Amino acid sequence: MNRKLLLQISLIVVGIAQIFFGAAFTFAPTKFSALLGLSVAPQWAYWMFSMFGARSFAFAYGMFLATRNPIRYIHWIQAMIGVQIIDWLGTLYYLANGGITLSQVSSAAILPLIFIVVLVIFYPREEKNQLTAIQGE
Repeated sequence: MNRKLLLQISLIVVGIAQIFFGAAFTFAPTKFSALLGLSVAPQWAYWMFSMFGARSFAFAYGMFLATRNPIRYIHWIQAMIGVQIIDWLGTLYYLANGGITLSQVSSAAILPLIFIVVLVIFYPREEKNQLTAIQGE
């Protein structure tokens, strides 16, 4: 498999993960929190979850755009790498402070790191013919 195909597959996987978490936090925040073993949050927290869900859906959209043309939509990839770095550092911070446990964060302890590594390894490299084609559009 070539780099572009591996990047496209990675972007689709990241996009699907964003849709999953967006849906969980928007449409079933209480059930999702309970599934993770978190205590019941105050009602205002669910408002914030719905705002997070909206952003997850937007990032999924960006990942699917980038799948079609990684060079043209490279800023979506860069933004996702940044988001995943912040997610991972935030998870580590709250794990270190005892606010959450490893069993509660489950995939949040490893998925951001995997996404960062994969997106950096397969990060699109501008080739002269691709850049010329984009500028001509």
